[in-house]
Amino acid sequence: MPPDNPRINRLLAVLPEAEWLRWQPHLEWVDMSLGAVICESGRVLSHVYFPVSAIVSLLYVMENGASAEIAVVGNEGIVGISLFMGGESTPSRAVVQSAGWCVRLSARVLKEEFNRAGPVMHLLLRYTQALITQMAQTAVCNRHHTLDQQLCRWLLLSLDRLPGDELIMTQELIANMLGVRREGVTEAALKLQKIGLIHYARGHIHVLDRTGLEQRTCECYRVVKNEYARLLPERTPT
Repeated sequence: MPPDNPRINRLLAVLPEAEWLRWQPHLEWVDMSLGAVICESGRVLSHVYFPVSAIVSLLYVMENGASAEIAVVGNEGIVGISLFMGGESTPSRAVVQSAGWCVRLSARVLKEEFNRAGPVMHLLLRYTQALITQMAQTAVCNRHHTLDQQLCRWLLLSLDRLPGDELIMTQELIANMLGVRREGVTEAALKLQKIGLIHYARGHIHVLDRTGLEQRTCECYRVVKNEYARLLPERTPT
């Protein structure tokens, strides 16, 4: 069963009431399975997706099949910014990283709302700025920081977008997200488990010490977290 309230999604939560009432009849619940592809590179989306209990990874896939995550989207955001940014499609692939529920809105309705040039447009542009910050910081992190730090950053960003403290994720999928070898992920995860920060077994990652993860990660996590907090309002406007 889907969650009781689609406004668990932060963007939907801060929509002004007039816009929210207009959107409600057009929103549809979608159950997202682990590994499902929402959008392939170069294709135009028919809908945008607002994750509620799912997490979606935006991946860049190379010609040889290798991939790396460029951003993660959860209950703070929206999948499908190309529809209102004017490009219609992107070279990235959107893949469900953590199974759960999303609500979707047709591309037509979203474009109409954006073109009103009112609060929806300003909210989506602020979100896009935060997402661009995450993409830029991910590139810096992958170039300059250790795999151990990258894994901590990835775990923390994922946790920020989930209601609990457990992720269901295979080492192979994590390796694809980070663009590294599976053996490297295994070694890094075992290191975090050995010092009591996480427990990992059969695809389940349970975070035991979030504060410890925050102390072990690099500056990139805090930069991204602070930018989302700065750009996105906390409460529904009145």
